[in-house]
Amino acid sequence: MVDVADKLAYFQAITGLEDPDLCMEILQAHDWDLELAISSFTSTNPPLQTSTTGNNTTVHSNLSSRDGQSSIDRSDSSGNVVAGPGLAWKVITLPYSVISGSIGLISGAVGFGLWAAGGVLSYSLGMIGLGSGSGRNGESSDRLVSVSAAASEAMEFVSAFERDYGSLKPNFVSEGFMDALQRSRGAFKLLFVYLHSPDHPDTPSFCGGTLCNEVLAAFVNENFVAWGGSIRASEGFKMSNSLKASRFPFCAVVMPATNQRIALLQQIEGPKSPEEMLMILQRVIEESNPVLLQARLDAEERRSNTRLREEQDAAYRAALEADQARERQRREEQERSEREAAEAERKRKEEEEARERAAREAAEREAALAKMRQEKALALGDEPEKGPNVTQVLVRFPNGDRKERRFHSSAVVQSVYDYVDSLGCLEVEDYSLVSNFPRVVYGSDKLSLSLKEAGLHPQASLFVELN
Repeated sequence: MVDVADKLAYFQAITGLEDPDLCMEILQAHDWDLELAISSFTSTNPPLQTSTTGNNTTVHSNLSSRDGQSSIDRSDSSGNVVAGPGLAWKVITLPYSVISGSIGLISGAVGFGLWAAGGVLSYSLGMIGLGSGSGRNGESSDRLVSVSAAASEAMEFVSAFERDYGSLKPNFVSEGFMDALQRSRGAFKLLFVYLHSPDHPDTPSFCGGTLCNEVLAAFVNENFVAWGGSIRASEGFKMSNSLKASRFPFCAVVMPATNQRIALLQQIEGPKSPEEMLMILQRVIEESNPVLLQARLDAEERRSNTRLREEQDAAYRAALEADQARERQRREEQERSEREAAEAERKRKEEEEARERAAREAAEREAALAKMRQEKALALGDEPEKGPNVTQVLVRFPNGDRKERRFHSSAVVQSVYDYVDSLGCLEVEDYSLVSNFPRVVYGSDKLSLSLKEAGLHPQASLFVELN
């Protein structure tokens, strides 16, 4: 029994109304009778009718001006009326056991909104007998098919098909249905589905004569992603229930829709020749090409936008890194300049302190010398007048200066040294007084001798000899 939420979802999918409150009011007005509510909603136009002619199940649909477009009904070579271009005539909800067998769910059709123009038959899990109740023959379908199991079934089908009919065939993918649907979506192609009934009498001739036809196989491989499954296997059996396969051989063309559904664009039941299959598949391709092309363009635009954003982000990051590098370099140069300036200032201060210290020391030395000269000059006393006990001493300096003074003959040689020091004519303190004829050095051993005892009386000529 389909609950209220499911009925509301089905009604929205069929009518295209997006306002849930409005859909709720319409359903309540018809005592939650889906068929009656849909018929009432579309009463301004001929209702959607399903008919079976020959081997193909088709849908007749005339779209009202409310949808902004009209359908074009055509017939195939078998006289079967087929839906006009742009009409997705069945939306089928997949069993959870099929969906959960995939790595990811199909979310959103490739431009599906452009395909379903209104008046769409929506089949839910409960409405087609694939809900939590029983499947075909009352068998429970609540067992989930794992990813490995679905892929294993697909590989077994492909292997058995090649063994029975050869390698010239549609390239059925060796993966579960949902993964094949994902693959078709990523390749912007429709999904060609073949449900294999090994026990059906028409199966060998259809597989060998039609599916393995070189032209048809090449056409399917070029334009579709092909998936096949045996109805003896779990996933193939569930898909036959979902697609309501009533006759075999059974083929279908589907594409992803929303909310774990698929859009059934074409189903082909019963044996067909390669030519009939080609004509049907070509028509489906012609009708779907504009949408698939637009979807491909949209995807390419998204990829281009993504690449552009990535390039812009990369350029921004590069510019940011360059700015950060320049800022680091600027800070490093500033820090280096500050260090150099600090070092230069430190050296300048050290040199200035050294100069000040040297000047201070020189001044101290000069002051000490001046004081010493003054003290020695005072110690010498006044120069005596000429007399018999007075010695005349002439001192010659290295620069040619001559200084002369009288001393008492009893004055010691040190007095002559003190006299020379008091004059301040020498920049050195280590010197000796020397007489030439005969050469006598009046060094430290003669400082205490009187001038008379030293042989310098009554007069003497001495030279200053720097040591």
